[in-house]
Amino acid sequence: MEFRLLGTFEARHDGERVTVGARRQERCLLAVLLLEAGGVVSTDRLIDLLWDGAAPASARGTVHTYIGRLRALLRPHGVRVETRHEGYTIDPGPHTVDVRDFLGHVDRGAALGDPGERVRAYDRALALWRGPLLADVIDDRLRGRLGGRLAELRLTALERRAEAQLTLGLHERVLAELTPLTAELPSRERLVVAQMTALYRSGRRAEALELYRTTRRALVAELGIEPGPELTTLHERVLRADPRLDRPNAALYAVRVGGEWLPWITSGHPALEFCNTYAGWGGPGLPGSEWLRGYSTLAVWAGHLDLADEPLVARLLDLARRRPGEAAAALEEARRFRADLYACLTDAQDARAFRAVAAAAQEAAASAVFVRDEDGLGHWRLPPSSELRLPLLATARSAADLLADPRRFTIRACPSEECGWLFLDTSGRRRFCSIATCGSRCRPSQAAG
Repeated sequence: MEFRLLGTFEARHDGERVTVGARRQERCLLAVLLLEAGGVVSTDRLIDLLWDGAAPASARGTVHTYIGRLRALLRPHGVRVETRHEGYTIDPGPHTVDVRDFLGHVDRGAALGDPGERVRAYDRALALWRGPLLADVIDDRLRGRLGGRLAELRLTALERRAEAQLTLGLHERVLAELTPLTAELPSRERLVVAQMTALYRSGRRAEALELYRTTRRALVAELGIEPGPELTTLHERVLRADPRLDRPNAALYAVRVGGEWLPWITSGHPALEFCNTYAGWGGPGLPGSEWLRGYSTLAVWAGHLDLADEPLVARLLDLARRRPGEAAAALEEARRFRADLYACLTDAQDARAFRAVAAAAQEAAASAVFVRDEDGLGHWRLPPSSELRLPLLATARSAADLLADPRRFTIRACPSEECGWLFLDTSGRRRFCSIATCGSRCRPSQAAG
């Protein structure tokens, strides 16, 4: 079954609504058990919540009656309400509860490093909210007791999503989503900071300053406090028109594809471009040196390099959303292969790296099919059954072709420790990669050499 608590109470089975609990108190009791799914809720706590401290003498018997009715209604749908230690519990089993899904998405969003992946996780979490918790079942007082933590997490998710959106340059979306909220919640200064930043980047500096003044007046009048240091500092920077506010920090020479930041193409060969999704091969990793921060970037990159067509990229992104653990494992495997491939291409004597690349290439060759594409030419393609490992196997297939090509001996690596990107140099004259595409801080004279 599917239970929806974030809004009006709903219970569904196979997509069809199921009437559960003719009385409001019965639905409230079921909702409390679902909020604590897997845990035991004591009878005393149920009585306290259902009657808000004014329970009649018959309350305990009434709870037992409600439990009996709920068991009879839910048993045909495979939902079990069990008696445990002077209380009751619902075994969540395979059933869906939107509150549990919300908490899971929020936890994933907080753990993700890639801002695009964070935005998607928070989008999924916030989309579950259809209104106040149990809007048709409980009053505001009980909602505060039952859902205070959920309401706080929702606001935190809004803040973190807005901050990730600003990192991606999505200030217009921040404006659309936060404008109705900041006036109502002046004490949520992180929301105000995000809104002010978005206004400034949209060329609405006067409105950003007015938002600060409005927020400050509300804080002083309602709470007797001045704005915190983050909001105050932002106000000062907006007053100065600090150029650092103009746009988020982004890698140099990046291209935006399918909502992901990808490095510019330097060589055109997929095997080399795969190595170039990391900057700083010759030295310590710098902030921003890792381009493949999430599986979605890897999938979009594969489409950008024509290793997968658009429908297949869409399928990979959908698989990654539904199977995040497998997607993370596939991304980590791809990163390890990238390191082996880089070692193999930069050191012809590295037998271990060659064996690692060869093993992946042989696996790719065993499943590849030769197809005629729309351009009229034949191409090797990996079947969709390769699933989340497809970008890695497609790259391995391309790497094998390069290792069997005499051009393999014209591969050069930019010598800057902050770069190390690979490029083909058939002339034998180039020293640095063209225009320091990775965003390294090579001296202009070197980068042009």
